[in-house]
Amino acid sequence: MKLIAATESTLTPDTLEIANDADLAALAAEGAFEDVQRIDLNFPKFTDGRAFSQAVLLRRRFGFAGDIRATGDVLIDQLVQMARSGFTSAVLAPGVDAGAADRQFRRYAGFYQGDVQQPLPHFARLETA
Repeated sequence: MKLIAATESTLTPDTLEIANDADLAALAAEGAFEDVQRIDLNFPKFTDGRAFSQAVLLRRRFGFAGDIRATGDVLIDQLVQMARSGFTSAVLAPGVDAGAADRQFRRYAGFYQGDVQQPLPHFARLETA
């Protein structure tokens, strides 16, 4: 996952910001995801996890292959779950140590359950190896 300092985050013309209460199916039907390279999903506060569900839906149901960026109240202890849900980048809040955030990925390097990145559970990956 790419970690971005709050001061480095910018919007580009090929970026779509999606509100937490947006109807993703309606947006997909309108073709909102076409010609979009990045989708920003916001965490208005750390207790609001709707963006996790949106990321999973964007990857699995709607097949979005571009960058999904976490913005807002992004805590370092949520980064690993964000990556497992389909996020590929995150904007860190001001004052958050990027080194500490990066250590989270080394601390939790493998999982038994499947996720968006690796849908097969651990035992199934062992059988196919």
